[in-house]
Amino acid sequence: MPLDVWLLIGAAIVIAAIASVRVAHRSGLPSLLLFLGFGLVLGEAGVGIPFDNPDLAKQIGMTALAVILAEGGLTTTWSHVRRAVPLALILATVGVAVSIVVLALAVHLLLGFEPITALILGAVLAPTDAAAVFSVLRRLPLPPRLAGVLEAESGFNDAPTVIAVVLLSATAHTTPSIGTFLLQTGVELVIGAAVGLAVGPAGAYALRRVALPASGLYPIAVLALTFVSYGGAVLLHGSGFLAIYLTALILGNSRLPHRAATRGFAEGAAWLAQIGLFVMLGLLASPSEMPSSIIPGLIAGTALVLLARPASVLVSSVLARVARIAKVSLREQAFLSWAGLRGAIPIVLATIPWAEGVYGSKDIFNEVFIIVIVFTLVQGPTLPFVARVLGVAAPGEAHDLEVEAAPLEELQADLLQVRIPPGSGLHGVEVFELRLPAGAQVTLVVRDGKSFVPSDTTRVRTDDQLLVVTTAACRDQVERRLRAVSRRGKLAGWYGERGLE
Repeated sequence: MPLDVWLLIGAAIVIAAIASVRVAHRSGLPSLLLFLGFGLVLGEAGVGIPFDNPDLAKQIGMTALAVILAEGGLTTTWSHVRRAVPLALILATVGVAVSIVVLALAVHLLLGFEPITALILGAVLAPTDAAAVFSVLRRLPLPPRLAGVLEAESGFNDAPTVIAVVLLSATAHTTPSIGTFLLQTGVELVIGAAVGLAVGPAGAYALRRVALPASGLYPIAVLALTFVSYGGAVLLHGSGFLAIYLTALILGNSRLPHRAATRGFAEGAAWLAQIGLFVMLGLLASPSEMPSSIIPGLIAGTALVLLARPASVLVSSVLARVARIAKVSLREQAFLSWAGLRGAIPIVLATIPWAEGVYGSKDIFNEVFIIVIVFTLVQGPTLPFVARVLGVAAPGEAHDLEVEAAPLEELQADLLQVRIPPGSGLHGVEVFELRLPAGAQVTLVVRDGKSFVPSDTTRVRTDDQLLVVTTAACRDQVERRLRAVSRRGKLAGWYGERGLE
């Protein structure tokens, strides 16, 4: 099929997926379900597009997850999650280990899985998914600490679970040493953290001091820096996911030029990655093979939701209390257990043992696919109800305030930057003497590298930079008036100067 036809199909899928986000938003369901549906419709059970390459799916999936993690770090406000990070780290490490062991024991006893297969399934299903969790939680007012725990946990728990799945898949045909396993996991996490904590501050320092010729280059540079961190950590045999998340978290909370544009660019890239990822996973699935995996999948999913996840939350909460890090009430523990939604990450992780040729790995993929769909349908829409029943919802808590640096297009306004050149008649003119139209105002003056809000009697000087906010309707009038004063001074109108070109 020609490339232009594939481009047309891809663009149509993206547009349809974007339209479906509105449906998902109104229904309270994570949009991943609709994206997976697109993939299933396009796959062998629908249109018939063939795709059965788990190794390629793994590579694409890992890249897409890296983009999604980068966006998660760039858009996370550190002040919102700082208090929740210690508990989130315990959940993402000790909690993940507890979840893997408990689920592995459950499926070994209930379904007769081989120990290594059970451990792989436990590791695949251990991480929560940020995209799935927050597509629901954004509309649910929660106390900041509880929301922060869920947000930070979903960002941190990808790294240890990816390491666990890779190591378990690589040793599926041998007897793994627990000591070696834990040591290698710890080393990879340390290397990933070190790379992320090095690249993040260095990148922020460089971006603050390098004046790029176009504002659109800053978002590209920020995203490129996160992937420098990812690739560097992988080359050093560390955790690329932990490195990219930490780098993005640091860059997203640094005072960088064009932060709003950077966040918008990252969100757009993450949405595109999610759409492509979920559609690809839907294509990879084989509905004809799913029926035999429904019962094992439902049993494993029930064990995950009712045993493994609550056990991981309970153990993590006890450790946090003993270490005097945080106190988590039983109601909060119950909500954290129910809010541990699974999404794309477990499905992507299920492609790793499949690509490695682990025995029974295709069945693991099918079971994980069923678990994600069924339990997302069960847990996602019921989260608001569960929060109210448990008394952890905060009706008086304001939803997260959205602050945009300059939403001027929506406000039908323009931001003008005016530099006073040598010899300009603007030198020495007071702000009120500019006599700008009623729809315009000088909002900021930058002088000698320092900025301040001017008063009506502030005199502008040569080399000053003025920021003028004006309605779109009177922008031309403002520019003409500023040019007129620059040519003939504050009496420009008296002299007949109109500032025309």
